Amino acid sequence: MPGIDEKQKRMHYDLSNVGLRAQATAVGLVQLCIELKQAGLLESQAIERIKSAIGDEIIGSAPRAVCNAAHKQDVRSRLDRLFAGDQAVGSADALAFEKPMDRVDC
Repeated sequence: MPGIDEKQKRMHYDLSNVGLRAQATAVGLVQLCIELKQAGLLESQAIERIKSAIGDEIIGSAPRAVCNAAHKQDVRSRLDRLFAGDQAVGSADALAFEKPMDRVDC
């Protein structure tokens, strides 16, 4: 996984091995974060760190052919909308698995 450190690699493999990559787990995490923020128990900076960790995992796991600046921006934008809790995100099919362009180091 290019572009991520050893701690992130370990976390990725540990999560995969335990089966925590399921959509149900992700939905639960997003909802928990929304609820904690609304209750005043989670600060905006904490939400940003959580979104960053999730985004780094998604981007770090993407096939090299997909890794470009537009893909990174799309992932970050979708996470922002998800964690806002009030916008439809749309299909993951729209996350462009297209030709590589504007390649960046993922």
